[in-house]
Amino acid sequence: MSTQKQARQRYGDVHESEALRIPEDKAEQLVDALNTDLAATYVLYHQVKKHHWLVEGAEFLGIHEYLGEVAGDLEEGADKLAERAQALGGVPLSGGANYEEHAPVSPEDADAYDIRTSLEHDLEMFGDITEMLREHIQLANNLGDYATEELLRDILEDVEEHGHHLEHYLEDDTLVTQETLA
Repeated sequence: MSTQKQARQRYGDVHESEALRIPEDKAEQLVDALNTDLAATYVLYHQVKKHHWLVEGAEFLGIHEYLGEVAGDLEEGADKLAERAQALGGVPLSGGANYEEHAPVSPEDADAYDIRTSLEHDLEMFGDITEMLREHIQLANNLGDYATEELLRDILEDVEEHGHHLEHYLEDDTLVTQETLA
């Protein structure tokens, strides 16, 4: 059992990294942005996993597998965001309730919806996160943190790609006949 009486570092405190040499005031802004991105990513991750578990119907398998891939990509992106926040001298945000509290996006409620409605909810959140990532890319650039900028650009590329794919899933064209849908 641990005998530590005090936290090594409190959440919200940022210590300048000797290795990265980004001034503390700039690092604080970057860590805050990264933690916001982290929170939003995990809120979306949990919503996508919910839809992955609940999808039904004639197109079940393809959508189920795709949403599993999306969730995996989101989790990988979240890990990179947390590691960068730590490298900048901050403490990554953690914990389910903390994510929803700090995220600028809101998940759908706990009920189960048809897959079209579920994917529309996901697409809306992907759009919100896309806009937020673009703002944080600009912030990182303005603060001279080109590594964080590059990281956020990579994550943005994945987010945009998944949002684009969701748009395709939501198009009216389908191989499923009207009789099957009835």
